[in-house]
Amino acid sequence: MIEAIKSKIGKGGLLLAAMGIMSIVLSIFNYEIRLLAWINIWGSAVGWIIRILLILGGGALFFFYGSYDDE
Repeated sequence: MIEAIKSKIGKGGLLLAAMGIMSIVLSIFNYEIRLLAWINIWGSAVGWIIRILLILGGGALFFFYGSYDDE
């Protein structure tokens, strides 16, 4: 049961990191993921900080919980 929860947290972290990377790539072309459109409300610099934190936080969740093996 706990392993399944850890696996889902890891997959969620991977999703967060992927959305942060996609948001950075799309922002270069002046596009944005609709779910993350609120990021630039406080300005461009804060938007970049939030994107980087999404990638780092999601990567950390995936690193700690994503690759769980019982072996």
